[in-house]
Amino acid sequence: MKKFYSVVLALVAFLNITLAQNDPNAKKILDAVSAKMKTFKGVTASFVIKSITSKGKSNGVKTGTISFKGQKYMLKQGKTEILCDGAKVYNYDGNKTITVSGVEEGAQTLSPQNLLSNFYDKDFVYHLISSKGNYSEIELVPVDKRKNFQKVNVFVDRAKNMITKARIIDKGNNVIEFSLSNLNTVAPISEKTFVFDKNKYPKDVEILD
Repeated sequence: MKKFYSVVLALVAFLNITLAQNDPNAKKILDAVSAKMKTFKGVTASFVIKSITSKGKSNGVKTGTISFKGQKYMLKQGKTEILCDGAKVYNYDGNKTITVSGVEEGAQTLSPQNLLSNFYDKDFVYHLISSKGNYSEIELVPVDKRKNFQKVNVFVDRAKNMITKARIIDKGNNVIEFSLSNLNTVAPISEKTFVFDKNKYPKDVEILD
């Protein structure tokens, strides 16, 4: 009986390893996207985020702008703002509070620059779903099940060789759809853009870290 269980466990382990193999066709596309992103000195774009509940009802639409350069980014949506200087993330709620956290503390989420560049090799199992029309759709499932989402489907614009859309499903089956437009891949972004300056915010702003 012990030998039987050992065989079953070995088979399960083998199947898990086999199923976890990444799709080489998907990897080829993602590698090309990552290589191209590394050639850009600075990128700016407009974005739309659509939130859909697990029951299929719209939970609102948000629009804003994003600028990023390497591992640094600035995201603005209305009065709210998220600034990453490469080491820390400053999240301004648009009122009187700025929450500060380390980049590593956000490891359970997808940061903007990771979503658009080399984030897939170690953290996800991925495979190509479709290459019809103008986009290649790739599904990525996180290896770390502590992530706050189940999976993310990215859509690579075949002409631009860039990820311009993504669909994220969280642990509660809620959906977030993210899309980019007005892409400028030669934007002259100053390093000052990513330097946190408390004087830019209301005088009575509270900083929580």
